[in-house]
Amino acid sequence: VQLQASGGGLVQAGGSLRLSCAASGLTFANSVMGWFRQGQGKEREFVAAISRSSISAYYADSAKGRFAISRDNAENTAYLEMNSLKPEDPATYYCAATRDRRSIANYGSPGTYDYWGQGTQVTVSS
Repeated sequence: VQLQASGGGLVQAGGSLRLSCAASGLTFANSVMGWFRQGQGKEREFVAAISRSSISAYYADSAKGRFAISRDNAENTAYLEMNSLKPEDPATYYCAATRDRRSIANYGSPGTYDYWGQGTQVTVSS
């Protein structure tokens, strides 16, 4: 299984970025997809998750209203659209996949996920 995250970079505060996560080696349509981030010296924290069919999405409070998670099962790719980026958003962003079939509200824990990508760096300049 491989999850390839991309799309990170340097953006000014208030700007936008779109992260992508290309998956291979797993049945993507059967996997809940999540995004997490880890800032320097911080623990990995949940950002957003999306159900298999895109019916449900779940966001951390820090992401609500600014970030949008989506997926394209035909392309085996998940996305994280990040708008109104703030100085507190810089981190390495990781995508993750799980075959767990509980309610999506359970998907805020890193331990729920079976597979992880390598991360993509997001930097925000003020």
